[in-house]
Amino acid sequence: MTNHRTYKKIEIVGTSPHSIEEAVQNAISECSVTIKNMDWFEVVETRGHIVEDKVAHFQVTLKIGFRIEAS
Repeated sequence: MTNHRTYKKIEIVGTSPHSIEEAVQNAISECSVTIKNMDWFEVVETRGHIVEDKVAHFQVTLKIGFRIEAS
């Protein structure tokens, strides 16, 4: 019999004043404090804040999938 897994998906927002990539990494790093067995992420929205005609801040909404542990 194959080993089927069950996953849960949550949505979080990461931020960074430097880049979209750093916003993604910040979200994953913070999430890893309480969520274990993370397997994948999906970027579902990207936003930014503009100050004086320049990008001042990035916000990235992610869906993160993680395995549910069998009891």
